[in-house]
Amino acid sequence: MIKNRLKVLRAERDWTQSDLAERAGISRQAVISIEKYKYTPSLDLAFTLAKVFAVPITEVFSQEMEEDE
Repeated sequence: MIKNRLKVLRAERDWTQSDLAERAGISRQAVISIEKYKYTPSLDLAFTLAKVFAVPITEVFSQEMEEDE
């Protein structure tokens, strides 16, 4: 599973989901879906989100290993 820190990074900047969506060029619904793990962003979008936050991609996304792996 790919974990993300979008909500935490937004809170640190006092951004709403709409603020992030506008900065990243995506819909607010896309932000909601990513935050709720209903949608895993493409690699391209993941890099865009990291760029918007001005942090390395590894500060936004990380992989959590499944228990049976």
